[in-house]
Parts: sequence; structure tokens; C-alpha cells
Amino acid sequence: MAEGNTIDVTDADFQSVVLESDTPVLVDFWAPWCGPCKMAAPVLDKLAGEYEGQVKICKVNVDDERQTAMQYGIMSIPAMFLFKDGQVTDQINGVTPNFESDLKAKIEAQLG
Repeated sequence: MAEGNTIDVTDADFQSVVLESDTPVLVDFWAPWCGPCKMAAPVLDKLAGEYEGQVKICKVNVDDERQTAMQYGIMSIPAMFLFKDGQVTDQINGVTPNFESDLKAKIEAQLG
């Protein structure tokens, strides 16, 4: 269920798309049945457009890509992890009251 600007990532390509990326990556761990995930999707798509070429915004469906979800200890969704140089550098769990501005602040910290 990737929106227009986000990238769907699978267990098979997580390493190459996320961990080996030359740019920071925001990964949204989500599922189709998750209400807050549906609320987060348009914001993530908007930010993917705004930060195109600077940050990749990817989505991992935890129902389909269980190996990656287990590897990162995903216990509740949505969970957004920021990666830089293959390492988790920050995360947000759930949709916060100021979700878009909170995400932007975390993304900007990766770019600075």
C-alpha cells in the first residue's frame, strides 16, 4: 500500500534499499488493518515528496515481511525508524499529536 512517493520494501530487498542507502531512510512499519497507519500514510507520502532526493521514505508491511519486523523488534505499529549509514538513528512510535512536524524535526536532524 505504498502511496505515490513512498517505496515498498520487502525482507528480500531491505538490505539493499535501506541499509546500503547513500541517503537517510525513514522506514514505516505498518499493516493494512492498522487505523493509525492509515492516518500516517498521507503525511509520509507528502514528506517523501518534500524530501525527494534527500531522504527515502519506505514502508514495510509487518504482516508480509515478518523477518524484518522481528529483526527490529516491532511490537506495535505504526513504528517509524530512521536509518543513516545502515544504523537506526531515531524512531517514532505511533502517530503523535504533531506527527508531521515531529517527523520533519527528526528528518532534519539526519540531514544536518
